[in-house]
Amino acid sequence: MKGKLIIFSAPSGSGKSTIINYLMLQNLNLAFSVSATSRLPRGDEQHGVEYFFLTPEEFRERIKRDEFLEHEEVYENCFYGTLKSHIEDLLEAGKNVIFDVDVVGGLNIKRYYGNRALAIFIQPPSTEELRKRLIGRGTDSPEVIEKRLSKATFELSFANQFDKVVINDDLKKACAETLHIVENFIAV
Repeated sequence: MKGKLIIFSAPSGSGKSTIINYLMLQNLNLAFSVSATSRLPRGDEQHGVEYFFLTPEEFRERIKRDEFLEHEEVYENCFYGTLKSHIEDLLEAGKNVIFDVDVVGGLNIKRYYGNRALAIFIQPPSTEELRKRLIGRGTDSPEVIEKRLSKATFELSFANQFDKVVINDDLKKACAETLHIVENFIAV
C-alpha cells in the first residue's frame, strides 16, 4: 500500500522541528523528505542523508525537466527543492513522508498530491511570544530576529490555506494534538 504525505510549515521559532522530531519517534512508519540543494555540503553532511547535493547547473536542468515538486532560488545560484523521484520512491515503499517546508512549497506539494497529503501549519500563540522564543534561543542577532518576525507575518497569512492549524502555546499539548491529527489521517 502506498504511503501518505504529511506537510509541516510554520514561522521560525514556532516549535515545528520539535513537533516533527516527536512524531518521528512514534510508530507511524514515517520517512523524512530529504531536500535537494545547490549549496556545498557543510561539515559532515552527506549526499542523500541531509540533502541531495547538486550543482546549480544540475538543479536548473532538473527544473527544466520538471523533476521537482517545489523549488526556490533562495539567492543567486543557491537552490532548494523537493525531488519528485525521491518522494515517489518513499511512497512506493509504503512510507508516510513527512515534510518540513516553507508555506508556498507546502501548499504546492498539497496541490500536487491532493487528498493523499495533509498540510499542517504550526502557529505560535502570538507574534510577541514568537519574539520571546527567538530571543530565548540566543542564536540570532537582533537584525536576524526582526527579519524572521517580518517573514513570520507573511507566513501567518497562509495559515487558513492549510488543512489543520495547531497553535503551539503548550508544547506537550501541541505534540499530542498533532499526533492525534496525523494518526487519524494515516488510518483513513
